[in-house]
Amino acid sequence: MAYELLYTHRAVRDIKALDSLTQKRLGKKLEDLRKDPRRTAQKLTDSKLGQYRWHIGDYRVIFDLHGEKIVILRVGHRREIYR
Repeated sequence: MAYELLYTHRAVRDIKALDSLTQKRLGKKLEDLRKDPRRTAQKLTDSKLGQYRWHIGDYRVIFDLHGEKIVILRVGHRREIYR
């Protein structure tokens, strides 16, 4: 069972700000992770940003799970995403 990926306006803006090579790499990895999102996700201790995060190289994807949907909230470099 594959989950449906939904993107917030902020996440779309974050992704568009990345270079094309990083965008492609994130896209491929997100497609793989949507099959089993909890397998590699880590729960965030501070829920202000979201419920979970994925590490994709030096980038972090912050997301929430709502039933069969993965809502991508933010995407950013690891040193900037939590600020």
